[in-house]
Amino acid sequence: MQETQQEPLAATAKDDVFVVDWDGPNDLENPKNWTEQKKWAAAIATSSFTFISPVSSSMVAPAAFQIAQDLNITTSIEVSMTISVFVLAYAVGPLFLGPLSEIYGRSRVLQFANLFFLAFNLACGFAQTKGQLIAFRFLSGLGGSAPLSVGGGVLSDMWNADRRGRAVGIYSLAPLLGPAIGPVAGGWIAEKSTWRWCFWSVTIADALVQLAGLHFLKETYAPVLLKWKAHKIKKELAADPEKGGLILTASNCSFKDFVIRSLCRPFVLFAQEPIIQLFGIYLAFIYGTVYLVLTTFPDIFTNIYHENAGIAGLHYISLGIGLTVASQGNARLLDKVYKHLKNKNNGVGKPEYRLLVVIPTTFLLPIGLLITGWCAQERVHWIGTDIGFALVGAGTAAAFQGLQAYIIDSFPRYAASALAAVSCFRSLAGFGFPLFAPYMYKALGYGKGDTLLAALCLGVGCPALVLFYIYGERIRSMSKRTGAAEEHRKEIAADTANAKA
Repeated sequence: MQETQQEPLAATAKDDVFVVDWDGPNDLENPKNWTEQKKWAAAIATSSFTFISPVSSSMVAPAAFQIAQDLNITTSIEVSMTISVFVLAYAVGPLFLGPLSEIYGRSRVLQFANLFFLAFNLACGFAQTKGQLIAFRFLSGLGGSAPLSVGGGVLSDMWNADRRGRAVGIYSLAPLLGPAIGPVAGGWIAEKSTWRWCFWSVTIADALVQLAGLHFLKETYAPVLLKWKAHKIKKELAADPEKGGLILTASNCSFKDFVIRSLCRPFVLFAQEPIIQLFGIYLAFIYGTVYLVLTTFPDIFTNIYHENAGIAGLHYISLGIGLTVASQGNARLLDKVYKHLKNKNNGVGKPEYRLLVVIPTTFLLPIGLLITGWCAQERVHWIGTDIGFALVGAGTAAAFQGLQAYIIDSFPRYAASALAAVSCFRSLAGFGFPLFAPYMYKALGYGKGDTLLAALCLGVGCPALVLFYIYGERIRSMSKRTGAAEEHRKEIAADTANAKA
């Protein structure tokens, strides 16, 4: 049996081979033809999965000292490990969960991975030793990592590039807003109750997300949907001898093919695709910087501004405000600019059109770091520090949205594997940066430490994006994967032009 999306007929037989496709261009079974209500229900469900896991990653940060005292943790590295080991799992999980979604479907992988996260996050609340807590945190992070790679594939399955910006905006915001909101609740839980409720409360919320996902998140991956359709036709043919006795034989990929083609795909993409290499490293630096900044909140507002855990946790709201405002404004600009430039280019869109919106925002993150670092260093009123954190959030959200949209547009078929490769390296940075943060700030202070980070961020980000805007199309043309996507965009544009004519 062969399954393809190229033929216009639902099922045609030729030389005893059945070609299964959608029932024409307007087939409602095709996720791209779903109603907007159904699409947004799936997108919000996916974003909810993407949000709840990062909440758990940082919610325990305000309770770190309480955990250390209760579990007899004596070194700063071990304290940081209880927080950042969760993000280390983010580097491992997408490498096999992303490719699995391209074989067994997006919905199945998201649902089962979330159940895995739910079980071990619950276990974290019952941990009696530091070893148990670190192990359970890592395992829950594996399950919680699925939406980071699979979610982008869900959006790519449902929307074409010129209508995908707003959905990517919400999806990209979730993993950034989660770490900002989690500590707000975590601070009050740590002050009024026990650190164990930081995990139990997230588990309760995740159970509600799981129930919503079961109802609203339907399968979106076209090859899997067509495979299901093929199996249905096979049963109908086998049950009806009047149709000639033709029986479809589904070819199942061997375990060797699965390992070579799927599990190795993120590594192959990173090794062969300059787009993923450069943007993966840049996003890794940004992500690591965000988690580094998150670990400084308790020290800044407790030791410098002398606030209790509950009040100190409220300052994470400033980061959340920056993330939310920038993401919503940027999401609308992504689609508007893309459509405008696409129309000027005879209806042919290019991923590089996303970068025009991102390039000016690369200055927000370094400016925010400078304001935050020197306000804390010189003990300026806390509002100045919060303004800096808000700008850090704004710059981070804009960069993540634009670059993830660029990657999804460049690798539409392998969006999950491409995002898995990027997620791996950014999560390694999210794990490693907080481990050296105490030593860096102890040696340099907040002012010079954040100045160093700002210089690196500015020196890498803006030049790289400008170069890709100018030479990105040439780089993509040398790739078989992105080259096929480019041809597909041109075919769609030609079909649209003919339809209008």
